[in-house]
Amino acid sequence: MGLEGVEPSALIRDFLAECSGYAVVDGGFATELERHGQDLNDPLWSAKCLISSPELVRRVHLDYLEVGANVIISASYQATVQGFEAKGLSTEEAETLIKRSVEIACEARQIYLQRCAKGCWDFLDTGNTTQRPVLVAASVGSYGAYLADGSEYSGHYGDSVTLETLKDFHRRRAYAELLREENISIPAWFSFTSKEGINTVSGDSIAECAYVADSCNRVVAFGINCTPPRLIHGLILSIKKVENKPVIIYPNSGETYNAETNQREKSEGKTEEDFVTYVGKWRDAGASLFGGCCRTTPNTIRAITSVLFGKASLDN
Repeated sequence: MGLEGVEPSALIRDFLAECSGYAVVDGGFATELERHGQDLNDPLWSAKCLISSPELVRRVHLDYLEVGANVIISASYQATVQGFEAKGLSTEEAETLIKRSVEIACEARQIYLQRCAKGCWDFLDTGNTTQRPVLVAASVGSYGAYLADGSEYSGHYGDSVTLETLKDFHRRRAYAELLREENISIPAWFSFTSKEGINTVSGDSIAECAYVADSCNRVVAFGINCTPPRLIHGLILSIKKVENKPVIIYPNSGETYNAETNQREKSEGKTEEDFVTYVGKWRDAGASLFGGCCRTTPNTIRAITSVLFGKASLDN
């Protein structure tokens, strides 16, 4: 999908139309890297693998494409120039790694589409090898992700962190005002985390955030990430009251992050199957793009695909 001369909102509208109205986003990335044996107890988190295991990053992208993802998100959530420099890399090397995160995702997409073209498999095992649309999204994590202290789950960065601090930090990446100031033409989406189903973790109204996103023509979708599934339905309804653009949701598995222990703790006995039972309700409330965040897996994404497009559900 070319970007030159195309209205950003038209890009996402056409993409969703090609996907039969709904798109599937990938799931937890660090979860899969850890399942493959990676130790991510590091300030760079999953971005560590851009240095040590780029081939595994590509493999995880392919895993999600194979189970039905239409959107794969680069392994750059915690990839920052400052974070890489703290590891002894130069500014140039750091920026190259951030760019490389997108290139690796694009390589995975190309490998997948080539295999489909050769008729090796189809993501729904139906024998239909028609290529489905696949987008690569570059992940831009919050300032708290760079701090690696769990503060992205509270939004409390301290009084010394001002709007200008955040804009300077993200200038090599992008955020709302920067999309305008830097005249960035690449379509963007914003997603926020909530702990109680009304506000962001920092206390800002989700509805107000959605209103700001709706007013920016470079923002093509708005939604919720890394939030317990039980809160998503109400948040979609709040967003739809002020937001005319597609709503994207990729909740976590329902576990709670404990910043003190740097671990996710199980809550409410939720399983992947429980997560997927919400998908139809989210669709009916107005969401258009569906995926998963922390602790979700390719099984989760396969099941979401099944709910949306009618294939028999979760394979264990």
